[in-house]
Amino acid sequence: MPRDRHAQSLPEEGPPPGGLTPALRALAEDVAAILEEKDGAVADEPHLAPPPELDALETEAEPTGGTPSAPLRCETLRLLQAYLQQPSTDLRNRLVHLNLGLARKEAYHWANQCTEPFEDLLQVGVMGLIRAIERFDPGRGHAFSTFAIPYIRGEIQHYLRDRVSPVRIPRQWMATYQHGSKVQQRLRGQLQREPSDRELAQALNISLEDWQNVRLACQNRVPLSLDAPANEHEDSSASLGELMPDRKYCSFQLAQEDSLRLYQALDTLEDRTREILEFVFIKEFTYREVADSLGISAVTVSRQVKKGLAALKHILTAPIE
Repeated sequence: MPRDRHAQSLPEEGPPPGGLTPALRALAEDVAAILEEKDGAVADEPHLAPPPELDALETEAEPTGGTPSAPLRCETLRLLQAYLQQPSTDLRNRLVHLNLGLARKEAYHWANQCTEPFEDLLQVGVMGLIRAIERFDPGRGHAFSTFAIPYIRGEIQHYLRDRVSPVRIPRQWMATYQHGSKVQQRLRGQLQREPSDRELAQALNISLEDWQNVRLACQNRVPLSLDAPANEHEDSSASLGELMPDRKYCSFQLAQEDSLRLYQALDTLEDRTREILEFVFIKEFTYREVADSLGISAVTVSRQVKKGLAALKHILTAPIE
């Protein structure tokens, strides 16, 4: 996906090979704390709680779908200037509280286009918002919301890119499946039972075959692990990998069976013909070497080889009783 011009100059960022660095781990903890405080889970931490006037500004901004109001823009600019002069966790968290509506708007937009939970997308969006706060320069004259949205969107897109299913489903199918899930819940309440595929297809105004294809494609887009249990109701059930046939083992087993049939067919031939075939195809002697070993001519060896192969072909292709 193309990224906005504000985020193009940023290098690709990802977790280091050895895991999260202390700085990234602290950033993730701050994001979790901010979101928990938003829901009232950590309201007892005074250094994270915004003052009453900031709560009023945030309440004023969020109903507009993330568009900042004039008082919110002024307060954000004041805090950004203070953060630029003296960065602190307290100022950064207040800025996150003030502009949380930007992350909510982007998370809600992407939650309707994928299967990831809204809460996870919101947390990732807040991390993008924090990066925008740390990189914003008020002296350039840009609005903070215009600067922050590409960071929030890019962070969510990177998250979805890393977690996207290898099976790509058409967007129209995804929309049909999501609409069908809502219709299924409504019909379940009306009928007091699970609606059939035919009833869902009629409610969606599509054919039964189209709905079944959409449902199967969306339900099976996530690959299963071979270590997953074959039966969820049994604790000691075998894994899927143990139940899958091994093609190499099957090929080896078939080769062993073919060799056994071949040797059984060789035993039915005349002694001289069988001996010549063993010299030529098993010991890999030339016709001249076989002729010298058995005291016969090379022409006789060639005739015996043709005779033996024709007899083996007839024996091996005959149906097994």
